[in-house]
Amino acid sequence: MRDLNYQLKQLCHRNRDGSFATQADRERLLNLCANDLAERGFQQMSVDSLKPKHVAALLDKWKQDGVSTGTIKNRMSALRWWAEKIGKENVIARTNGEYGIAERVFVTNVSKAKVLDADTLARVNDPYTRMSLQLQAAFGLRREESIKIKPGWADGGNILRLQDSWTKGGKYREVPIATMQQRAVLEAAKALAGKGSLIPAQLRYRDQLNRFRAQCDKAGIHGVHGLRHEYAQRRYAELTGRPCPANGGTTSRQLDASQKLVDHAARLKISVEMGHGREQVTSIYLGR
Repeated sequence: MRDLNYQLKQLCHRNRDGSFATQADRERLLNLCANDLAERGFQQMSVDSLKPKHVAALLDKWKQDGVSTGTIKNRMSALRWWAEKIGKENVIARTNGEYGIAERVFVTNVSKAKVLDADTLARVNDPYTRMSLQLQAAFGLRREESIKIKPGWADGGNILRLQDSWTKGGKYREVPIATMQQRAVLEAAKALAGKGSLIPAQLRYRDQLNRFRAQCDKAGIHGVHGLRHEYAQRRYAELTGRPCPANGGTTSRQLDASQKLVDHAARLKISVEMGHGREQVTSIYLGR
């Protein structure tokens, strides 16, 4: 391991800001930054030697590599965290716009939904990871929620209850159990987890998160957030009787007044079910 990689790892371990998932993602991103800097010729860097030229070199590489705007913004957040922890906040500009990083386009009317088919699921060896993926697909859960969930407690009859300690932002929420397929998935999860969660008894959350990532990589499953997109689009069709714009349906401009009311109500409901609470966010999943 290079000195910079090791020092960044230690910096992360000394400063445990955010959830376990956030910490793990930050450590992974900073390790990637260190590797990219070494590839650009900065072989002798230390954690305290971050300068504007290093930020510029990284951005140049990422743009040449065709990295998406959203991914670059995530990496920039990790870089700003690094700069803050070493007392060099001014090394990085306050806004991404100063680097010519465009605003993310949320409304594309292009579907990012992913379907979890049986062949793909069969390539996942760990039963807990396999079950978490099925819960994500059936209920639109986030990755952390699908790992921390205690299925026995979560079963509220006609609703799936999500404890605040499992969810992003620490907000309790409920997701309808509206289909037999959802009920079958939850029953399978209860049978596997017993009275516990989908973290095996001998492991911590971080251990299972790492196992989840490794299992998905090995099975060729990338971008599991696409399962939430598929859930949102499926729910929209259930609630409105038509496909959403991202899935080839009628756009908002083409709806009549009564259809717009139905569209707005469905989007609000889906937003709440997915833990957002803002109608505008549904454009990411459903298009507009």
